[in-house]
Amino acid sequence: MSQKRDYYEVLGVTKEATDKDLKNAFRSLARKYHPDRSTEDDAENKFKEIQEAYAVLSDGDKRQMYDRFGHDGPSGSPFGGFGGGGFNITLEDILGGDFFSNFFGGGGGGSRRSSQRRGNDILIRHSINLESVLNGTSEELEIELPVKCEDCDGSGGENGETQTCSDCGGQGRVRARQQIGPFVQDVVRECSPCGGIGRIVKSKCKSCSGSGRNLEETKLRFNIPLGAEDGTRLRMRGKGEPPVHANGENGDLFIELEIEQHPWFERSNADLIMSLPLGYSDLMLGTQVTLPHIDGDELVVKVPAQTNSGETLEIRKRGLPRVRGSGRGDVVVLVKLHMPKKVSKGVKKSLEQLRDDLAPKDIVTRVEEDAKQRRK
Repeated sequence: MSQKRDYYEVLGVTKEATDKDLKNAFRSLARKYHPDRSTEDDAENKFKEIQEAYAVLSDGDKRQMYDRFGHDGPSGSPFGGFGGGGFNITLEDILGGDFFSNFFGGGGGGSRRSSQRRGNDILIRHSINLESVLNGTSEELEIELPVKCEDCDGSGGENGETQTCSDCGGQGRVRARQQIGPFVQDVVRECSPCGGIGRIVKSKCKSCSGSGRNLEETKLRFNIPLGAEDGTRLRMRGKGEPPVHANGENGDLFIELEIEQHPWFERSNADLIMSLPLGYSDLMLGTQVTLPHIDGDELVVKVPAQTNSGETLEIRKRGLPRVRGSGRGDVVVLVKLHMPKKVSKGVKKSLEQLRDDLAPKDIVTRVEEDAKQRRK
């Protein structure tokens, strides 16, 4: 009996899988285990197993024979030699282009990559306060950003002069063929001398030292969305890095918002939560506390008489704007008993005189009665 794993199990599909299901499963696994991409210890063997399974199941006649006989067909092992002919998969085929037309159309490789490249994105972090979140203010930043060197037009070469890379012939990539078990693979790599651009500079531009970019002081203006959350990213298209030594478009600039900590408010979505320490007399008799609020108006906290420590009071519609929906959240006040570290002798004496009046009589009585019963 063969020791090979079931081909359907290898691809993670059922026997009822359609051609589309097989393609999707194969592509996902090929991305994961391709030897040029994967860091798995046994990636090479798994990749060969995946190729063999798909070579059989993607062919109608071979799949029918496999469904009938399994690995041990009538002529011994009819599927053991698959993969030796026309099975040249490059990482480029898997990651880009029309994968299955390249793979099964006999072309043996992907489409040529355009000489145009996109510049890298830039991420900066910007701190704002809760007032900005509440009001949705407009912000302005002055920072240094990379821009294309005007003297060399971003090429990095003096007077913009470049020449075709001799290593790759201007393609930006070099192809090598390697044998992995019974399979032959075309491996496409970025050309190192030209960095995948296809052209090299004869002499470096003095203005940018051959980088093709210079730093320039830039003023950015942007709006803070109402109710913005910590980590919100604002995107400014085309404000990122210019492409390196190549024609193409700039990357994007992302501004990640960091919400500053407020002296007494904590945020929970659109609600603002705060703790309010009060003395025992305030909790017993009730009180009213007025605080400045981030919306510019006073925040009045009315504490009813006989409020227990740990209770919460809600002040409706005085929180932050709701990101989804309309209106504002609430302010939630957690009432806490304030215990002073030191008290004067006079206050201590007064408290001792009030001890009996303030003690929970029902609990004391039950404890005393329980103690009497135990003594009996």
